[in-house]
Amino acid sequence: MKEDNNELSYEKALEELLSIQSLIQDNEIPIDQLEGKVKRANELIKYCQQKLRGIESKIDELFNDSEK
Repeated sequence: MKEDNNELSYEKALEELLSIQSLIQDNEIPIDQLEGKVKRANELIKYCQQKLRGIESKIDELFNDSEK
């Protein structure tokens, strides 16, 4: 169930990532699907990192503006 990243929220991405992590840890993913799940997890990690960096940048701007 791959969502378009344009429609994905941070919370949904994190939820999906945690779900994949749980499936991997519990050995519930067939070996034939493992590569796809790992690739999706990598996409989700990158997406979450990008969102967090964007928020961090906006917060830094707000603090910098308030110091002027």
